[in-house]
This record gives sequence, structure tokens and C-alpha cells, in this order.
Amino acid sequence: MKLINKILDKSAEPWYSWVVFLMTVCESIFLFIPPEVFMTPAIVADKKRAIPVTAAAAIGSLIGGAIAYMIGLWLFDTVGIWLIENFASMEKFEFTKEMFTKYGIMIIIATAVTPIPYKLLAICAGFLQYPILIFLGVSAIFRTGRFAIVGFLLWRFQERANTIVKKYSWQLTIAAIVFALCGLLIITLI
Repeated sequence: MKLINKILDKSAEPWYSWVVFLMTVCESIFLFIPPEVFMTPAIVADKKRAIPVTAAAAIGSLIGGAIAYMIGLWLFDTVGIWLIENFASMEKFEFTKEMFTKYGIMIIIATAVTPIPYKLLAICAGFLQYPILIFLGVSAIFRTGRFAIVGFLLWRFQERANTIVKKYSWQLTIAAIVFALCGLLIITLI
């Protein structure tokens, strides 16, 4: 319980928005921990942090998506292949490329709002030279929408969420990891 209180205390600090920003950038490039895991403690600790934390996640996601896009565009043969081989597989990338070519915007929307790894799509979009403004625009709308819904729900039910987080912190952490693994499983099964 001391650890949870310490995390909640630290996440209520103004600088914690930078942690959310940085972790969301990393999630958009190589991490498999959903950004909501980083957003939750700050909003649960202080509901006034909902807007800055949600904005940090949205901006971090957009910047991370742009970096992953550039990796696909400029560094696919080196960094792109390394990321794909270490965090997915070339077979999954080929499937993603085929689906992306076929369904474009619908695939961007699906990866923006589900646990399907966004980073794989962003690298693929860069590799295929998909129009960056469309990619980033659709990503911004739907990723921001996803974070805004989570931020609003945490803000609205902050007192209940605070109680739940303190009572079930380890179970929620495990659930977040399972959620991320489900995204990997979806990619594996496809």
C-alpha cells in the first residue's frame, strides 16, 4: 500500500505530465504498455490533472507515431527491420502491409483505438509512403479520442477510481499487461 500511495503522490505532481508524454512517445515506437497505464495514476491522484495528462498522452502519441513513420520511411532496412524482428515478425509486417494497402484509413482507426500495436502500423505507413498528413490526422483524431474518453471517465469517477486503484492495484497492473498481451495475440493470430 505504501508503494501505491507513493506512486499516486508522485503522479499528482505537474512534472508527471512529462512522464506520460515520454512513455506515450515510447509506446508509439516500441513499448507494449498501453498509455492508459501511465495516465491513470495522475488523474486518480488529482482530477485536475485530467486535461494536462490527456493532452500529454495525445501529443506524445502523435510525435511517437511520426517518429515510427519516419523509421519506416527512412530507416526501414536498419532500425525498422530490427524493431519488427524484435517486437513482432516479418510475417506480421507483411500481413499488416497487405491489410494497410487494402484498407488504409480503417486500419489506422483500428490500431488507434484497440490494443493492436500502433507502432507496427506506423512503421508500415512510412515504408509504404502512405500520405503522412492523412496518417497523422486520422491517428490524432482517434488516438486523442481514445485518451480523452479514458481521461474523462477517470475524471468523472475519480473518487471511485482512487478507491479501486488503492484496493486492486496489483490486479489492475496485471490486467493492463494482459490487455497489452491480447493486442500481441491478435497480431499473432492474424
